[in-house]
Amino acid sequence: MTTNSSYAAAGVDTAAGDLAVELMKESVARTHGPNVLGGVGGFAGMFDLSFAKDYDRPLLATSTDGVGTKIAIAQALDRHDTIGQDLVAMVVDDIVVVGATPLFMTDYIACGRVVPERIATIVTGIANACAATGTALVGGETAEHPGLMGPEDYDVAGAAVGVVEADRLLGADRVSDGDAVIAIASSGAHSNGFSLVRHILDRRGIGYADSAPDLGTTWGEALLEPTRLYTGPLVELLADERVGGAVHALSHVTGGGIAANLARVLPRGAWVELDRSTWSPQPVFRVLSDLAGDPLEAAEGTWNLGIGFFAVVAADAATDVVARLEGLGLPSWQAGTVSTAARDLAGFEQGAKGVDGGAVRLVGGYAA
Repeated sequence: MTTNSSYAAAGVDTAAGDLAVELMKESVARTHGPNVLGGVGGFAGMFDLSFAKDYDRPLLATSTDGVGTKIAIAQALDRHDTIGQDLVAMVVDDIVVVGATPLFMTDYIACGRVVPERIATIVTGIANACAATGTALVGGETAEHPGLMGPEDYDVAGAAVGVVEADRLLGADRVSDGDAVIAIASSGAHSNGFSLVRHILDRRGIGYADSAPDLGTTWGEALLEPTRLYTGPLVELLADERVGGAVHALSHVTGGGIAANLARVLPRGAWVELDRSTWSPQPVFRVLSDLAGDPLEAAEGTWNLGIGFFAVVAADAATDVVARLEGLGLPSWQAGTVSTAARDLAGFEQGAKGVDGGAVRLVGGYAA
């Protein structure tokens, strides 16, 4: 029979895990509205879905993701207060793509050793971002894996559920010829392409604590800039009686880069040429590309290069949608137009993530 003492000898500290829960309880509880049943520490989180009876045909949307190797930078700097927002953004911002409002989220943290304060800092970041997106954090798990992971190593993942009325579901079937493609600015590198980021810096012998004069901070601080949260403003946009109905599709620019993610939400036969001259990638992308000895164009399938989201909207509403997004704190601009005219699509991005959708390519040069 395994005892607590022998489990501790194996490297698992259950008391540390209990302390971590105590330290995070208050921040998690702040995400709980009247629909959350029970408190922190139950075997399962529960959410009252009675309100869905008011829907004609409620559809549940779900998404799961992690933060990727950006965590290596947080670990190297022993700074863990931004990773939680990155996780929520990667998970919840995928749900709003279909027009769904997020309901609740769960998280999972695997680590080599439970450091209560570190775990609490990560979860507090998750909880704060959940609160900002209107998402209840209803449960989670912290698992200690001594021998499998180093004592200072950890990884995070999460899953979320949202709901959307069936006749308000966004997607390629709503997109039509002439629709405007609205680009929405990123906050930086977000949480994608960090294996390439780390490779570039390592090859140049640059440490995360080293100064990055062109960025006005250290490399670590610049790269840990948290992923922008789009869900709250986009839910408001979709609920706006004046312009919400003009939104036909949304796309979250994550792994795969700019063109591939937009192509996923376009109908087969539709194509878009995104005009690079409509925006200027942030300095972090320019400096990294210079260090790599590559043009910015070489990273378009890896980094977001300044665009974190797309909205495909009715042409006659484009100006109003941009104004509304700006008012909601999301810098936006029109970067292209949907066309269904027959043409040779050689050189366009198509078929990303197995989706038989539209085609996208970037044209022109970036603004200075």
